Amino acid sequence: MPNEPTTTMAAPVSQQERIIILDSLRGIAILGILLMNIPGFAMPEPVYGDPSVLNEWGSINYKTWYFIDWFMEGSQRALFSILFGAGIILFITRQEKKVEGLWPADYFLRRQLWLMVFGLFNAFVLLWFWDILFHYACLGMIMFAFRRLSPKALIVGAIVSLLLMTARENVDAYRDRKMICKGELIAKMDTTVTKLTDQQKEDLGAMTEFKEKASPEGKKKKMGKSLKAVRGSYGDFYEYQSEKSFKVEINYLYYGGWDILVFMFLGMAFFKNGVLLGKARTKVYWAMFIAGLGIGLALSYFRLQPLIDYKFNYFDYTKNTSFEFYEISRTFRAIGIFGLIMLMYKSGWIKWLFALMRPVGQMAFTNYLMQSLLVGLFFYGIGFGYFGKLQRYEMYYVVAGTWALQIIWSHIWLRYFRFGPLEWLWRSLTYWKKQPFRKTIS
Repeated sequence: MPNEPTTTMAAPVSQQERIIILDSLRGIAILGILLMNIPGFAMPEPVYGDPSVLNEWGSINYKTWYFIDWFMEGSQRALFSILFGAGIILFITRQEKKVEGLWPADYFLRRQLWLMVFGLFNAFVLLWFWDILFHYACLGMIMFAFRRLSPKALIVGAIVSLLLMTARENVDAYRDRKMICKGELIAKMDTTVTKLTDQQKEDLGAMTEFKEKASPEGKKKKMGKSLKAVRGSYGDFYEYQSEKSFKVEINYLYYGGWDILVFMFLGMAFFKNGVLLGKARTKVYWAMFIAGLGIGLALSYFRLQPLIDYKFNYFDYTKNTSFEFYEISRTFRAIGIFGLIMLMYKSGWIKWLFALMRPVGQMAFTNYLMQSLLVGLFFYGIGFGYFGKLQRYEMYYVVAGTWALQIIWSHIWLRYFRFGPLEWLWRSLTYWKKQPFRKTIS
């Protein structure tokens, strides 16, 4: 293999090459993600996704939960995945213009492997159990194989991934229903007449355990365990949180990978056909907005209503719900919200918002990890210890404060430096060469 290209040839994207709208969208997505992540930082299991545990019915807390889950849930993560998919195309095409042979692929793989390291750092050092970087690192390497497909083929890839993710949801739900059905049939057997086999005992135990965990008592027991661990010593907290991180990193990659691929495929397609860059006709964005939110919010309502009707008893919900369509709902809502954002961009009415978000997006990697650090320190027992002490609606005051801090510091930082600190480190590691950091003051 020839010697590695010079730093000049293989340099990261310059300020002149940056695409303003992509930076602004990243800023919106990275701040928006905190809206969905904050319950995981602030509230114990299973309270963050279940307002029945603390009897929040009818209160401002319940309304807050409902709005986020009905309208926003998963949409900003989807937008971030769209942008990551587009970023794959951007990175590879720019490298192919600068260097030859296998070097573009070499740099890309280095980039992804270092992203994996950062993801593991987020999960097992900063102890954020809903980390997404590890999954982006792994699945981004898969998406490398699809980078040359046409926009239409990439959209087909997104549809296939959506169908597979929906199938995955329903296979899991079917297995749980089957387990409940078996267990209930065994529970009705007269054990004074019929001796249970080992398999029947196992099936009965699985059903009983599921039912107990779904009960109000089971939920409160889980909540108590969570509160004790997160508010306790560093050792207890680390053991509890790192176990959750491990399960999410591995299980979500295996069971939920299609969830991310849906939007990476869309991101590649939307970048290639100009939709992501604001080049499509306005009626395209209107169609995305109206159809996306119209269908998505309706599906979201029908998805949440059975859960509410069964008062968040997941045993009864699982037993009586025949079809899961979370991913379909999320996909339509995400497309609708994206269409709305692009309509605002195309209108030119709120240029200030996109200008405000641009530095936040240029430092999206740093800001994402800083959310894990700052918000974690505010809530965890090893920090200020507010875990489980705020009402649901009060958490969003912390979100607003974090947004303000990250907007201000991103603008100030980029006056003096070319990249955010972690963007600079990631680039230096990718090219295995220290990159220019400070801006030249003329």
